[in-house]
Amino acid sequence: KKKTVSFSSMPNDRKINSTAACISLMLEGCELKKVRSNSRMYSRFFVLDADMRSVRWEPSKKDSEKAKIEIKSVKEVRVGKKTPVLRSNGLSDQFPDECAFSIIYGDNYESLDLVASSADVVSAWVMGLRYLVSYGKHSPETPGTGHPSLRTSWISSVFDLADLDKSGLIPVSRAVQLIKALNPGMKTSTIELKFKELQKASERPGTEVACDLFVEAYCELCTRPEIFFLLVQFSSNKEYLGVKDLLMFLEVEQGMEGITEEKCLEIVGKYEPSKEGREKGYLAIDGFTRYLLSADCSIFDPQHRKVCQDMAQPLSHYYISSAHSACLLEDNFWGRSDISGYISALGLGCRSIELVLWDGPEGEPVVYTSPSAASCVPFRAVVGLIDQHAFTASAYPLILCLVVRCSAPQQRLAAQCLRKTLGEKLYLEPPNPVASYLPSPEQLKGRILIKGKKLPPSCEESEGEVSDEEEGWELARRLGQEDREAPEGGGPRRVRLSRELSELVSLCQAVPFQDFESSRRGQRYWEMCSFSEVEAGRFANECPAELVSYNKRFLSRIYPSPMRIDASNMNPQDFWKCGCQMVAMNYQTPGLMMDLNAGWFRQNGACGYVLRPAIMREEVSYFSANAKDSLPGVPAQLLHLKVISGQNLPKPKGSGAKGEVVEPYVCAEIHGIPADCAEHRTKTALQSGDNPIFDESLEFQINLPELAVLRFVVLDDDYIGDEFIAQYTIPFECLQPGYRHVPLQSLAGEPLPHATLFVHVAITDRRGGGKGHRRGLAGRRGRRVREYTSTKATGIKAIDEVFRTATQPLREATDLRENVQNALVSFKELCGLTPAANMKQCILTVSTWLLHSDSTLSVTLNLAEQYPPMEAQGPIPDLLRKVLTAYETMIQTSRTLIESADVVYGKLIQAQQAGMDFHKELHRIETKEGLRGHKLQKALESFAWNITVLKGQADLLKHAKAEALDNLWQIHNAGQSCGIGRNGSASPELSRLRAPLEPIPE
Repeated sequence: KKKTVSFSSMPNDRKINSTAACISLMLEGCELKKVRSNSRMYSRFFVLDADMRSVRWEPSKKDSEKAKIEIKSVKEVRVGKKTPVLRSNGLSDQFPDECAFSIIYGDNYESLDLVASSADVVSAWVMGLRYLVSYGKHSPETPGTGHPSLRTSWISSVFDLADLDKSGLIPVSRAVQLIKALNPGMKTSTIELKFKELQKASERPGTEVACDLFVEAYCELCTRPEIFFLLVQFSSNKEYLGVKDLLMFLEVEQGMEGITEEKCLEIVGKYEPSKEGREKGYLAIDGFTRYLLSADCSIFDPQHRKVCQDMAQPLSHYYISSAHSACLLEDNFWGRSDISGYISALGLGCRSIELVLWDGPEGEPVVYTSPSAASCVPFRAVVGLIDQHAFTASAYPLILCLVVRCSAPQQRLAAQCLRKTLGEKLYLEPPNPVASYLPSPEQLKGRILIKGKKLPPSCEESEGEVSDEEEGWELARRLGQEDREAPEGGGPRRVRLSRELSELVSLCQAVPFQDFESSRRGQRYWEMCSFSEVEAGRFANECPAELVSYNKRFLSRIYPSPMRIDASNMNPQDFWKCGCQMVAMNYQTPGLMMDLNAGWFRQNGACGYVLRPAIMREEVSYFSANAKDSLPGVPAQLLHLKVISGQNLPKPKGSGAKGEVVEPYVCAEIHGIPADCAEHRTKTALQSGDNPIFDESLEFQINLPELAVLRFVVLDDDYIGDEFIAQYTIPFECLQPGYRHVPLQSLAGEPLPHATLFVHVAITDRRGGGKGHRRGLAGRRGRRVREYTSTKATGIKAIDEVFRTATQPLREATDLRENVQNALVSFKELCGLTPAANMKQCILTVSTWLLHSDSTLSVTLNLAEQYPPMEAQGPIPDLLRKVLTAYETMIQTSRTLIESADVVYGKLIQAQQAGMDFHKELHRIETKEGLRGHKLQKALESFAWNITVLKGQADLLKHAKAEALDNLWQIHNAGQSCGIGRNGSASPELSRLRAPLEPIPE
């Protein structure tokens, strides 16, 4: 009896989980659509001959001997729209990528292009064909025939251990527990049902099961077809991966560098359950599944699990994780103040906490976020807690935002409490008057900063009046707790402040905001402003560039609108895009906004500080937060995301009375600057149980990768009351490429045990310009007019002349980069690969064709040369001639880029530095030229644009040269490993050339 597993949309509920089952389906045959070169489609019945030597189709006008393809003539089997016929415009939207496949066959590399009813049918044909091409008609292993497979032996050994009295039978209950232990997350009811089914089918009812039934139940329940197909795709040894196969998978598909055979053996030793597999260095389906589910294969880049960003920049150059009402556990009206909220926020890496001080009944100040809260917390208790937990999750500075609502005597007690409890941690050094920027998080490690009002230097009394902050009063007024009237004439409210509390404020002195011009002229770097969400939102919409510029030197804190009485959260991205560092969140309120905040701050070791994009930090740079397209000098990227399947998805928590089955779909959302915000969803997986198959490709263009966040949301299409199933949020910069599992979380951000999404991630530089197209750019390249980035006139003659010298180098830099990009895409498409493929995959594909060729044709890479030519001997079929020509074009454009890049780079930097020389004199020149108002603003904007463009284009060129050198290295590497390279190892000049160019100073 064959090993089997349920496969969602297979015809007649077909069960597939082994090569044998795939070939069985092919022997029975099925209907597929045959695509002609004129883009017309014809339904035909395809079947594998009983001798397994050829595939036939009918009806056909050809005689039966011609309407077939011999297996031995097959060069390659491609999945997806990977041939010119399937990529042609007429067909692109008629069927999804997952339902197409092509058989490349014969000495002329002809293609038979086919479309199936579902991705599952494609997978079965592709796996079966690839197996037959590799191993001829040797029948694949099936349990019970000849030598048992690694897997069968291992599962039988597990059974033997559980068979305590060696009777050859174990109780069903024990068998269920065994399978549950081997596959955590699987429901007991699912396993019990499977045993009943198999017992009934084999006419062996009872309370005990034999070994063969246990093996069959395990294989049906615990084989994930999508992982099995992946394993066979990379396997050269039937149904397991050898060390070389695993190495190829990790390097080529997972994008891992520096992988050795020793490292692969370590992985086998750690994840392969069978003793024989571990000894021989084989990773079978169960070990491979365990590895793909493990933390070693996480979608989250492990480098970002620890602090990985430069922490020596000024404090104003970081986003800072900030809490608004940390002590409130519920909403603002009915919430109860509770100390555990502070512990929770600090444990999540929060680095800015708000404390509102009120007069306490016992003569000591208390903390609550509103005077209506059911209970209050003594200030002394909160400070003790902060002292205890301030640096458990992060060593970087903690900012305490004090909003003072208590009398001067109680303020003195609060100040004494802070000094006594926090001691040396309290940062009290006065600001350095000659510095221009705040100290760095590195310099302030382990210190607690107090943000608050300060008495003016002219005040010599023990207390004085200062302007009050708006924050906190609105709510007090709504609740009838307002006891201080606003001054007549509508000026700012005044409050009494004690000297003791004033003296605790050093680097974060709260001052009222007037306007951007006043701040530019008069605000000192240690002074900071708080903005209400409404006010900050107005600035973000009306003058985003000025807000970005303001935030380069000064800290700004955004607090939620007092209208949010339910403690809901604002969207932090609305303010991060303008560089606002401290967006105060209600940590106690789960949902999308808190997911974005929590996900965002994971990217730097969850230390509560994230370095802002360079374009927001540089003194002279042009950045418009509301840009609707790519930014000058920032390389846009394409995210290719394939959502393959889901595992152990729970039911929505609040769903009403309905069956156990969920009908899930996945939404992938990008949050970032407006140009990047997008959302795509998969189709709904109907009646799919807990492990739905989606198998759908989505694509996003990311214009500012450093500010983008990807959020997966799983929802139920058949819900009553609640549709939310799970979510996971990850910064774009933390994504790892390849096949990955997404660890799903609940609405509150807690991990859901064993609930995952299986996805494939690929990230490529945007090809050329405009939105990426999923079908490749073969049709568009010829028609698209190349767009060149240019400088803008400032209206100041001397400055414009300097920038004009960069016009030609800017064109040259674009041409060098785009010529290589276009050549790369052409070469990859002819190899039958997507633009997301790497060079190693291309060379390996060509070498695979040659392995399956009977003719005298041979192709070699001459590795003795720095730019290795691909040389062919023997009769060259048309497709291979095109591939060789495309390869030659790619090598030549890469060579031109590598050899010309440094000179063009030098010219761009020279123009940029000459422009920067004017920067210090800019205000003098403006006055001399008589520029003011709108003209002055335009001149400053154009100047910043030009500096940004020159630096950005120079960076892009440097990056393109590094990539071209990396491609050459991959060609050398792949040429050696697949056997088509000759004349030696990777060229020594190549490793010398791979040294990076000098970075451009900020």
